[in-house]
Amino acid sequence: MPIRKKDRTTAISKSIETGKRHPLHYIDSRRYVQHNVNLGDGLGPLLRFFDELPEGSSKVNPVRAFEDGDISFAHIEYHLHGYGHVAGFEVHRWEDDRIVEHWDNLEPVPEEAGSGGRTVFDGPTEPTDLHRTASNKRLAERFVREVLVARAVEALPEFLAGGEFAQHSHRWGDGVEELKRLLTTDDGEDATVHHTLHRVLGEGDFVLTMSEGTVGGVHSALFDLFRLSEDKVVEHWEVVEPIPPRDQWQNDNGKF
Repeated sequence: MPIRKKDRTTAISKSIETGKRHPLHYIDSRRYVQHNVNLGDGLGPLLRFFDELPEGSSKVNPVRAFEDGDISFAHIEYHLHGYGHVAGFEVHRWEDDRIVEHWDNLEPVPEEAGSGGRTVFDGPTEPTDLHRTASNKRLAERFVREVLVARAVEALPEFLAGGEFAQHSHRWGDGVEELKRLLTTDDGEDATVHHTLHRVLGEGDFVLTMSEGTVGGVHSALFDLFRLSEDKVVEHWEVVEPIPPRDQWQNDNGKF
C-alpha cells in the first residue's frame, strides 16, 4: 500500500529526531518553494538546518495529520535544539508525487495550560465524517471571514452550539462569552485580529485556516485548526508566529 502524503509529512518532521534523511527524498529539489521566511529558498537551506542539529538533540511528536487533495498538513509537537518546546503546523503541496512547496507556523508552547485546562495539543486526533469535508471547509471559511475577520458577533449562534466551544489556545478561554470578549478587544498583548484569510484546508471534521493578522499589534501569521460537528464549530487549536520585517526575510516567497 502506498505511503499516504500526510504520513510522509510527519516522517519528514520525525527525521529531525531520528537523523534519518531518507524522507527528504519526497521533496523535489528542482522545484521546492520555501515559505518559511527564516530559511533560504530551495532544498539546500533545509538540509543545512537538519545537518546542524546535534545528534539526539531534538524530539518530535506528530500529533495529528491530514490530507486535502494535493496538500498534506500536520500538527506537530517539537522539542528543538536551540528553540525549546514548540508547537507547529507543517503544510506541503505535492506535484507528481513530490513535495514542491512548504508552509509552516511555529510558536513556543506555554508552560501552563489555558484557562479551560486544555493543552495546545490534546483532544481528538483522527478525522471522522470524511463525507463532510467540503461542507465543513465552507463552514469554517465562513466562520473565519464573518466572525474572526469581520467580527460579526451577532453571527456566533449560527456557528457555535449553545455555549460549547472547547478552546486549546492559551490566549482564549472556553465558551462563547470568552470569544465575544476576544472579538470586541483590539488592544492588549494577546489581542488577536484576523485581517486576511489566505488558505482553507480540511479532512473530515478538521479544518485548518491560514490567516494574516496581528497579535498584540504585531504582524503575525495565524494558523487555526477547527473541529466541527453537526455543522457547528466545537473545538479550536492555534499556532501564531510573528512575521519579521520584509528586509529580514531569507527568501522572496512570502509567508503565504
